[in-house]
Amino acid sequence: MSDIETEYQVQIDPNQHSDEKAFPPEVVIIPIMNSPIFPGMIAPIILTEEKFTPELDSYLMKTGYVALNLVKSDLKGDDGEFVAEEHIDFDNREISSKDIYKVGVLCKVVKKLKLPDGSVNVLVHGIKRYRASEFTEETPVIKASYDVFDDLLDADEELDAYTRSVINQVKRLSEVNTYFNEEMKLAMLNSPSPGALADLVAFAISLDIPEAQDFLETLVVKKRFAKLLVYLKREKDVADIQKKISDEVNDKVNKYQREYFLREQLKVIRSELGMDDDEKSRDIKLLREKMEEAGLPEEALKAAEEEMERLEVIPDSSPEYNVARTYLNWMLDLPWSKKTEDKVDIPVAKKKLEKDHYGLEKAKERILEFLAVKKLKPQFDGTILCLAGPPGVGKTSLGRSIADSLGRKFYRFSLGGMRDEAEIKGHRRTYVGAMPGRIIQALKRVEVNNPVIMLDEIDKLGQSFQGDPASALLEVLDPEQNHSFIDHYLDVPFDLSKVLFVATANYIGNIPEPLLDRMEIIELSGYTIEEKISIATKWVIPKQLKKHGLAKGDFSLGVPVLKKLISDYAREPGVRAMEQYVAKLCRKAALAKVSSRRSKKFSPKANELEKILGSARYQSELAQKNVVAGVVTGLAWTSFGGDILFIETLPLKGKGGFKLTGQLGNVMNESANLAYSYVKKILEDQVDEQKKAKAAKEKAKAKKKKKVVKTAKVEGDVKKEVEALDFLSDHEVHLHLPAGATPKDGPSAGITMALALYSLATNKKIKPTLAMTGELSLTGKVLPVGGIKEKVLAAKRAGIKTIILPKENAKDLKEVPENHRKGMKFFPVEHFDDVLKIAMK
Repeated sequence: MSDIETEYQVQIDPNQHSDEKAFPPEVVIIPIMNSPIFPGMIAPIILTEEKFTPELDSYLMKTGYVALNLVKSDLKGDDGEFVAEEHIDFDNREISSKDIYKVGVLCKVVKKLKLPDGSVNVLVHGIKRYRASEFTEETPVIKASYDVFDDLLDADEELDAYTRSVINQVKRLSEVNTYFNEEMKLAMLNSPSPGALADLVAFAISLDIPEAQDFLETLVVKKRFAKLLVYLKREKDVADIQKKISDEVNDKVNKYQREYFLREQLKVIRSELGMDDDEKSRDIKLLREKMEEAGLPEEALKAAEEEMERLEVIPDSSPEYNVARTYLNWMLDLPWSKKTEDKVDIPVAKKKLEKDHYGLEKAKERILEFLAVKKLKPQFDGTILCLAGPPGVGKTSLGRSIADSLGRKFYRFSLGGMRDEAEIKGHRRTYVGAMPGRIIQALKRVEVNNPVIMLDEIDKLGQSFQGDPASALLEVLDPEQNHSFIDHYLDVPFDLSKVLFVATANYIGNIPEPLLDRMEIIELSGYTIEEKISIATKWVIPKQLKKHGLAKGDFSLGVPVLKKLISDYAREPGVRAMEQYVAKLCRKAALAKVSSRRSKKFSPKANELEKILGSARYQSELAQKNVVAGVVTGLAWTSFGGDILFIETLPLKGKGGFKLTGQLGNVMNESANLAYSYVKKILEDQVDEQKKAKAAKEKAKAKKKKKVVKTAKVEGDVKKEVEALDFLSDHEVHLHLPAGATPKDGPSAGITMALALYSLATNKKIKPTLAMTGELSLTGKVLPVGGIKEKVLAAKRAGIKTIILPKENAKDLKEVPENHRKGMKFFPVEHFDDVLKIAMK
């Protein structure tokens, strides 16, 4: 009989243990393939979702105990390695009681936590060594009856010597093994017993499976210490070898550093002797070849030669070497002499424009004119084109069409939010990480010197302490200057006169005047409902069908549906919102096709849109809102197209005064104050005229009763005008434009604000289907404004029937399609008196 077998003859009845509660008669065994957990240790075990069965969970909840047994060492993975630390996966193998050692550790479950990946973290506390006496169950969990054991301890001088030897070995090992830190030493000193000390040290060192199992099966503490000293000696030898290897590596690193410095010195010596440096000479040779092929102009060639001479004398280990080489690479990679040949074919260009863009006749005509001039005079340096219009009307795609028609390369970058001048003109090379501006970067990207470059969102340029990008663009867009554009990084002139610049903007009012003066504005108005229906039918729906994997037979939208979709959900002047809603309907169609077994065409009706897309974003008859005195409908032109707005006024008790709200800009504030002053003046004039009329009638000494009645009527009119004038004098007037979060500016609401104030003072309501636009002068003249087409289209959408506009804008009505003017009355006016005659009918 072996020593181990002799040790296990001393057994303790699990139900008679004096220190713990009664252990369960049977225990569930969890096989583990890594180092064991010894009694007294607390450690986590991660069980995969497949291994943490409901039976195991139920047992843990019921008893709170579990046993851990090592899997025999011959059960390794295909690669000869055990499963990763603390993970119980077993390489998808089923482990039976025959595959595990009988001796293990009985543990108490302290805590269990389910992890996001489905696995369970079980925190266990080792209690006693135990041995399975009989396996009572194999599936779904391994369960066994068992015996538990205590350490066999003989307290004598030999045990004390073993204990001190182990502690000394650990102290020496701590010098080379960081695991044995101060916390570990403190835990050893506070160990409750020699056996616990031995288990703690064994847990801290690397033991393979057979050694760990042998140590676990050793109950006699002295024998355990003897084995532990052997393991510690081996651990110390391994640590010494590791230290030796580490020292050798450090010596090699120092050697390499020394060699590096020697090589650098050798390079300097070879340079002094006129000997070539291989790597550096290759770089310089390559740069020389690129310089010959680049076709640099004289000034750029001179700068490149100077930089090349400087590069040749700089050590390649110096930071300045990379700075100089990067500069030369930028200089030589630019297309100084490379260009594409223009291929101008007017019929082909016209056909392409008609194919890619619906409507926009004026814009397409101007582009064809530009192309015709380029064909007649290739060296023509025309003005810079600026496509201005609301979002989604095709400005960017028009720029691409220009490039395609010329056979040139196209490059686009956005100026929106740009606040740094260096984004345009580059950084000076004195800065770390300096690089050229966006214009030079674009030329390097397209590799030709005559591309079409689109400056998108030019009206959204910012300004900060870092400079004004708009001012930097002046040189870029001026044909008289851009032939010698100097980027701060290159610091040599580059000819931009061959580049065709096309800018886009939503609102030209935000573009600085000097920059606006250098561009020719091509205004793109919003699409009408009929135009949007045609665009949806010919372009948007086929595009979205292809994008969503649908066939023509899977989806369709009739004209009534498209009309309701546009009027209730996508009333914006562009087609971007309409395309988004068509895409949403296509997604619904795709879902219906995949979900349904029968193939059925998705073709919603007009009255079903609200159920599919939600509540309508716009109301059909917005014009019916102004039904009280002091509220008048105006017409506005924003960067998003035309719109209607309501001018609201409200009287407050007080001694006169005027208050404005609605986030109005400076121009609109001035226009409102002008309207208030003018209305007050015309009321005063009307009172004076009525008083003069009354006096004239009284002097006539009329005898007939009819004349007396007329005099009474004059007195009543005078009384009304006096009341209106007194109303403005006795009340503070509050004028507000709704949608207070939206900034508003411009003079075109002048007559609208004046009429609202007049309506409030006289308590006369204005027809809700009447809208107007026009700037008001201090003398009552109605001055012209912009955006007439967009404003009329917006009025049509809102249900407006009558429009008052400046007489000078009457010619702009020709731009409005006849079918949109049908059913509407237009009154061109020159003076505010004409506005009153029409509005007060």
